[in-house]
Amino acid sequence: MIALLDYGAGNTGSVLRAVQYLGYEACIVDRPEQLAAASKIIFPGQGHFAAMMQALEDRGLIEQLRNVLRGEKPFLGICLGLQALYEGSDEAPAHPGLGLLAGRVRRLEGVFKVPHVGWSQLEIGRENSAPEGRLLRGIPSGSFVYYCHSYFAPQTQESVAVTDYGQRFAAAVETGESRRLWAVQFHPEKSGEVGLRVLKNFLEL
Repeated sequence: MIALLDYGAGNTGSVLRAVQYLGYEACIVDRPEQLAAASKIIFPGQGHFAAMMQALEDRGLIEQLRNVLRGEKPFLGICLGLQALYEGSDEAPAHPGLGLLAGRVRRLEGVFKVPHVGWSQLEIGRENSAPEGRLLRGIPSGSFVYYCHSYFAPQTQESVAVTDYGQRFAAAVETGESRRLWAVQFHPEKSGEVGLRVLKNFLEL
């Protein structure tokens, strides 16, 4: 079962339709036991970091998520679903993140306009000194994807693509075989053929 995690504010409906368009069956889940039964998990986050973490806690999902994500179950975080993987966010300093990736989410500063809404380019592979990774297989560097965010994750060794929006930030992260975590800051469900390819690559893992 491919599970789309719903905490009450994510863009689950659009992601579900994209997954179904690609020919896969998926269902929206909001309980710990459903996560445990899933073969793959997609976390389409959207909204405020504090509201997301509080909703996950209220549903008893935080510890189950941490347990599942420390294992071998493939996980794809989208937008706020990427930011949730880090230790915390400046958007809500009192609410720790899941802590699966090191670092802290920061607010975009000194850029053109915040929030960053619209199409921007991915820098993949050689352009940002990182490997392509499996999530972005077949996607050319320079491809445009759709963003809607005010906060960003830092570039680290897990970053397989970056975007430059006045400052450079992690556009996609991948942890490899030890922990099967993939995540993107952009919205693949709103990014046309490029976004569908990202989802297809994840679903085929």
